[in-house]
Amino acid sequence: MRTIKILIIDDDKDICEYMHLLLSQSGYDVVTETSPSKGLEQLRENEFHVVVLDIMMPELNGMEVLEEIRSFDSDIAIIIFTGFPSVDTAVTSMKYNVSDYIKKPFDVDEFNSTLKKILRQKGLLTDPEEQLLQTIGQSIRDARKERSLTLKQMSRRTGLSVSLLSQIERAESSASVSSLYKLARALDCSLTEFFGDY
Repeated sequence: MRTIKILIIDDDKDICEYMHLLLSQSGYDVVTETSPSKGLEQLRENEFHVVVLDIMMPELNGMEVLEEIRSFDSDIAIIIFTGFPSVDTAVTSMKYNVSDYIKKPFDVDEFNSTLKKILRQKGLLTDPEEQLLQTIGQSIRDARKERSLTLKQMSRRTGLSVSLLSQIERAESSASVSSLYKLARALDCSLTEFFGDY
């Protein structure tokens, strides 16, 4: 399981310490920066998955920092954190494709579920069941491609619908044991081959 690295940029030391404690306890690797320019340096020099960014800061405000981040990283997940929400900053945030806009003080459970949702959307968070489904789906797709079979041909061989086969391959649906058995028979391989290293 990869470690998710989170950078907190907030000029409030107490918030930084609180967020560090909160997120470290959840198993994240957390770096905090009270200086926006040092925060930008951190981002340029290190690999992070998520930035939690305050808006109201001296030196550079959060919107300037946001613009700067997007000038060199269009993909990193950014959560805007503000005690002073406004329509202007919300609109700017949307323009720069932020993942969420959260008002301080915030609800801890809500923040954690928001963070998990963002990490899932970025493909950074998978639970063991999701990983197993992905492994099975990938193995089935690989075996099908090796044999140059289309989904339609697989459907004919297994009696399973094209849409179900497609969902299994994309890990959007879990295959029943009988479906897996039909697939193994159709691909002339053993069931265990679908499970990879599991």
